[in-house]
Amino acid sequence: MSSGINNPIAWCDRTWNPVRGCSMVSPGCVNCFAMKQAHRFSGPGKPYEGLTHLSARSGPQWTGEARPVPSALLEPLSWRKPARVFVNSMSDLFHEDVPDAFIDQVFAVMALASQHTFQVLTKRPERMRSYLASRARSAQHW
Repeated sequence: MSSGINNPIAWCDRTWNPVRGCSMVSPGCVNCFAMKQAHRFSGPGKPYEGLTHLSARSGPQWTGEARPVPSALLEPLSWRKPARVFVNSMSDLFHEDVPDAFIDQVFAVMALASQHTFQVLTKRPERMRSYLASRARSAQHW
């Protein structure tokens, strides 16, 4: 689930999922493909265990939890062919459960794997803005 080589998403070549799980934050989340996909892999011992539940009214739903996946962090460094990479097709990097220190690590890997174009989508633009602004302020002090 972490790296989609035969990716059905037309605007990217690969997916990279260093975070798993999410929560619904907008009306658009009702039709989230990732929520339904994750539910298929949410049984005991599977990658999305405990991250979805089945609602009698609306089918698979996120539990609201997101988990960093440290074992997936270095994956893009092994991909030699340049690719357009969808970061967290199955989650949101800026979910409130993802620590800033882990987001730092994700961005560090993206910087090291400069042969790729990373595409980060979020439904949490306020947190993304705050995170990036704080890093920009820190960089000014160097």
